[in-house]
Amino acid sequence: MAEPAAEGDVLVDVDGISVSAVVTSPDGGAPWATVVVAPGAGAGMDHPFLVGFTRGLAREGLASMRFNFVYREQGRRAPDRPPKAIAAWRAAREAAGRWGGGPVWAAGKSFGGRMASMAAAEGMAVAGLVYLGYPLHPPGRPDKLRAAHLDGIRVPQVFLSGSRDPFVQPTAQLSEIVGRLPDARLLWVEGARHSFEVARDRRSVLEVGASLAPAVADFIAERSGRTAERRDRDVPPSR
Repeated sequence: MAEPAAEGDVLVDVDGISVSAVVTSPDGGAPWATVVVAPGAGAGMDHPFLVGFTRGLAREGLASMRFNFVYREQGRRAPDRPPKAIAAWRAAREAAGRWGGGPVWAAGKSFGGRMASMAAAEGMAVAGLVYLGYPLHPPGRPDKLRAAHLDGIRVPQVFLSGSRDPFVQPTAQLSEIVGRLPDARLLWVEGARHSFEVARDRRSVLEVGASLAPAVADFIAERSGRTAERRDRDVPPSR
């Protein structure tokens, strides 16, 4: 996979605690949008999936900043409670606004995306939200929905989800919830599970992450009024 034009380490201050972040810049000119990206609960910002995704965004002309939550930075395994995770999101969003270009979007894998949505519901200013495997409920517990706050979000939202993801079974639940949101799109990746792995798919985790970037860039372009400037692309099939 080709390297982006530039990738650099930065620090984000979260209520007096420094957490690591990596800024990825596109090749050839200023970015037309910036995406802040948070990891899932079981991984850090350097997980190959997120590295591939952010480098894929760079090839689409978007800047990005992926960051760690406090618990990961401190070497703990249990995820931060929502107030601390939301504080990290607010700090990362503020940091990205100082260097990025264009509108600032928030994206996250699983837990990272859910915490972004909670921060946005509480007023964090972002142009839109990107969910890479939204954890609608714990596996096997479709009665324990984590979606009540989504109705209060008024910015565009795009959900990328595997059709075999145990966090969204039955899939009709997620389809119904996204369908009632004011400005949202659901893109299914057929046969994929929670980390977008598909049986007999020989691609690396890095490549799987990168493969989602074009669809995300297309959605951001639509909501930024740049559709005419985008070349035709294949996107994950919706259903």
